[in-house]
Amino acid sequence: MARFNYTVQDAQGTVTTGSMASEDEEQAVQTLQGKGLFILSIQSESEKAGSGLFKKRAKTNGKVPGKARVFFGEQLSTLIAGGVPLVRALSLLSEHSDSPALGEVLQQVTRDVSAGGSFHKALAKHPKAFGYIWVSLVQAGELSGQLPTVLRQITNYEAKQESIKGKIISAFSYPAVVLVGAMGVLVYFIIGIVPTFAGIFKDFGMQLPAITQIVVGLSDLFRNYGVACFVVLLGLIFGGKAYFATPNGKSVWYRMWYSAPLVGALLKDMALEQLITTMGTLVKSGVSILNTLSVLETTFKENPIFNTAIKKSKNEISSGRSIAESFKKTGIFPGMMTDMILMGEESGKLPDILSVLSAFYQERIDQFITRFSAMIDPILMVGIGAIAGFIVMSEAYLRSASVCR
Repeated sequence: MARFNYTVQDAQGTVTTGSMASEDEEQAVQTLQGKGLFILSIQSESEKAGSGLFKKRAKTNGKVPGKARVFFGEQLSTLIAGGVPLVRALSLLSEHSDSPALGEVLQQVTRDVSAGGSFHKALAKHPKAFGYIWVSLVQAGELSGQLPTVLRQITNYEAKQESIKGKIISAFSYPAVVLVGAMGVLVYFIIGIVPTFAGIFKDFGMQLPAITQIVVGLSDLFRNYGVACFVVLLGLIFGGKAYFATPNGKSVWYRMWYSAPLVGALLKDMALEQLITTMGTLVKSGVSILNTLSVLETTFKENPIFNTAIKKSKNEISSGRSIAESFKKTGIFPGMMTDMILMGEESGKLPDILSVLSAFYQERIDQFITRFSAMIDPILMVGIGAIAGFIVMSEAYLRSASVCR
């Protein structure tokens, strides 16, 4: 019989190490799991400690793409549910990860867990790769003994967020590219073509129509003061960036966007969807409502409007008020949302109501994208047509006037 060294965690979250004799590793795993223990690592004494666990990788900035986290969560859930010890599963996924950043982070997480640390604390050391939602849910999964199930909930949450992000990027990429191309043509016309004719009009003292005077004026401005314009533009960009990084500036920035026509409603719906989906995922996994609000407070730390509302709600709830009443007092959350949360609290089915609300806001976002995609083509046609007409009319007049002279 061989001896196996193991690190396990009980239902209370206490981590212990030890050794046992067994015919093989599979039998040792079954024996430990039969005692209700969660296996963090198990290894035969004949194996070299750490052999093959940590594969060297190039240093990265620690940021992990959302899709890589989704795939990692799905694979880790499958491996753990299949009886693979946590350290072995982490080691395997770190070696074969397609994301260098994720592979590097998982190596460090594997080291921490194999040394007896808890999984959620190991993840908490890498906030760029795994946010507070991951840490909170993994902690809930470890304490409840339902880590595979919780990992599935995390990946479902991440997959929804990545899907929404992808749809938004796809919807706005096409008009952005077209508009940039059109503005490039306009700038080339003003800087490259107009100066050829501007000197002729100046010599003959011709009276130009308003549209042509604007074109010639813009051309002179860019040619004579191009560097100054560029410096002023950079100053405005960096000055605005510095201001909007301040607490007051952030508040102005978000209020400006939330009140903007067309996209304001979309941005607010996206924030509400993220809040509801995150809240539902955490509550469903057994995280207390106050801890859930603490996670949301951190999640929306860059959004002062929602962050302040969540802080106020958290204080109200800790004083004994209901979630719905606390949310309603902030004046930020829609009445339908607070009323449905109240129904969930009264019926004891808050996680189910939050799931319904999450689906509702996802549907609103999908409907906006569908409508936006349908109307963006005619809007672009009118806009590009106006720019093209402006260029054609100006150039036609320039050429005809120069020929006449």
